[in-house]
Amino acid sequence: MTFSTVTALSPLDGRYAAKLATLRPLMSEQGYMHRRVQVEVAWFIALSDAGFTEFKPLSPGARTYLLGLVKHFSAEDALAIKEIEKTTNHDVKAVEYWIKSKFDARPELLAANEFVHFACTSEDINNTSHALQLRCARDLVLLPALDRILLKLRFMAQAFADVPMLSRTHGQTASPTTVGKEIANVVVRLQAASERIAAVKILAKMNGAVGNYNAHLSAWPEFDWEAFSRHVVEAPEPLGLGLTFQPYSIQIEPHDYMAELFDAVARTNTILIDWSRDVWGYVSLGYFKQRLREGEVGSSTMPHKVNPIDFENAEGNLGLANALLRHLSEKLPISRWQRDLTDSTVLRNMGVALGYAVLAYQSLLIGLNKLELNESALAADLDQAWEVLAEPVQTVMRRYGLPQPYEQLKKFTRGEPMTRELMQGFIAKLEIPHADKQRLLAMTPGSYTGMAAELARRV
Repeated sequence: MTFSTVTALSPLDGRYAAKLATLRPLMSEQGYMHRRVQVEVAWFIALSDAGFTEFKPLSPGARTYLLGLVKHFSAEDALAIKEIEKTTNHDVKAVEYWIKSKFDARPELLAANEFVHFACTSEDINNTSHALQLRCARDLVLLPALDRILLKLRFMAQAFADVPMLSRTHGQTASPTTVGKEIANVVVRLQAASERIAAVKILAKMNGAVGNYNAHLSAWPEFDWEAFSRHVVEAPEPLGLGLTFQPYSIQIEPHDYMAELFDAVARTNTILIDWSRDVWGYVSLGYFKQRLREGEVGSSTMPHKVNPIDFENAEGNLGLANALLRHLSEKLPISRWQRDLTDSTVLRNMGVALGYAVLAYQSLLIGLNKLELNESALAADLDQAWEVLAEPVQTVMRRYGLPQPYEQLKKFTRGEPMTRELMQGFIAKLEIPHADKQRLLAMTPGSYTGMAAELARRV
C-alpha cells in the first residue's frame, strides 16, 4: 500500500494533515532528530570552549558549519539518520554517527570527533530534545492558538455585553444575564488557564548515565561539570539550549514538569469542552445562527440542517487530547529504579496528544467565526419567562419586612405559567414605597441583568 493521507492510520496525518502543518515539524520524529542534532552540537561546541588541553576552541568557520547542520536540518537528513539506525538499532547513536559523518574533509572537526556525545548518556540528548520540542510547540503553536480564541471571545464578550439572555440553572429558567457576560466568564477562565501553561518551567538535565557525572569525572576529575552542564542547558540559543537546569535526576529527567504542562493543557481543554457544549446548546435554542458556507451539506437526507459540527469536532478532539495528556502526566513521572524504557514509546505520542488539542482549537475558532447572534430569539425566550422576576420582587419584599415573601412568590409562580400581567398585578398589590413599586413594575426579564453588562465590558 502506498502511503498517502487516505492510507494514514492516524487522522492527524490523514484527514487533518493540512491543519497540523505548523505542529508537525516540531513534534514529528524528524523534529525529534532535529533537536537531538541541536543538543549534540551545542554540547560539542561548549566542550571546545571549556579550556581542555585536548580540545581547543573551534574556529569561527567550524562553529558556523556546525550550527548550519542544525539550522538547515532537512527531511533528507532525518532519513539519512534512519538509514544509519538500521545498522546501529539505536536512534541516538545513529545521530552521533551522522554528525561525525559530516566531519569528512574537515580536519579540524575530524581531529575532535570523539568529543561528539562525550560523556553523555542517550537520555542527556533525549530529555533535552523533548524539552526543546515541547517549548517550541507550546510557545509557537499552542499558546498562539489559544490567544486567537481568547481574542475572539473577548471581542464577543464586549460586543454582546448589553444583549440580555435568559439563564438556565439545572436546565430551568433562572435570573437573566447577558450574552457578553457568559462569554466573559469563559475569557477569564481561559486566560488564567493559558497563563498556567505558559508558566511551566521546561526542565532538562545533562548529568550522565545515572545523574552523578560519573563518566565526566573519570575524564577530568577537577572540572566543575555541574556548572558546565547548567551553562549548556540554560545559556541562550544557538550556543546553549535556553531551558531550565534540572540538577537532580536518575538516568532520565523525572518528567514532573511534563506532567505539570500536560495537566495544564488538559485543564484548559476541559474549559473549552464546557464552552463547546454551551455554544452547541445556544445554537440549538436559536440564540446563535451559523453563517452558511456555499455548497456545505448539513444532512444527507434533511436539506434544512445547518449542524454545529465545528463545536462537536472541537469537543470530540479535546476529549481525545485529554485522554492522552492525562495518561502522559500519570505515566511519565514513574520509572523503575534508575531507568526503565516504558517512557520512551509513550513520549513519542506527545505530538499526537498536542495535535488533537491544536485541531480542536482550530475547529472551535472556525465555529466561533461562523456565529451570528439572533437577538429576536433571545428576546422571545425572555418574554416567556416572567417568573424570573419572582427573585427581585421577593428580595424587595424582604427589604421592607413583608411577611413570608419567598413563600408568597413560591405559591404564586411555581409550576404555573407566568405573564407580564400576572406579575405586575402581584407587584401592584404590594405595600412598599411608591418609588420601589414603580421600579419593579418597570422591570422586565430583559432588564433584570444586574451588573452583567458592566462585567462583560470590563473583561
